[in-house]
Amino acid sequence: MVLALTVCGIVVALVVVGLFLFGLRRRLIQRSGGTFDCSLRWDVPEKPDAGGKGWSYGVARYNGDRIEWYRVFSYAFRPRRVLERAQIEVAGRRLPEGEEELALLSDAVVLACTHRGTRLELAMSEDALTGFLAWLEAAPPGQRVNVA
Repeated sequence: MVLALTVCGIVVALVVVGLFLFGLRRRLIQRSGGTFDCSLRWDVPEKPDAGGKGWSYGVARYNGDRIEWYRVFSYAFRPRRVLERAQIEVAGRRLPEGEEELALLSDAVVLACTHRGTRLELAMSEDALTGFLAWLEAAPPGQRVNVA
């Protein structure tokens, strides 16, 4: 009986510590500001599947001429993907289709892009999209920016 209570107590403590670390990590990422919720689908085929597969929920952060993208459900303090402003080309935007509506946030807009030849899609709110496109167009003089 005592052993079972001890094991249950340890499991509960580990769950609480894990949740605390998730929250602490997110606060540290957001501390410098310039963050927004952003789902990412990397290496998208020519004809993307509307089944909602491949999307990862995350937080993106502006850092100078880069966007750092972090997975939400991770303990890593390093960004999973880094996108350089000069290398991002916007191909178009669309609303989520089919089962994507269930995989993404309710007000998401999908932005099709390429980064260094890799096709990717970003899904974010309309407000975040406006800020993202403004950030892309605000590149320093002399840098090319491709916004469709």
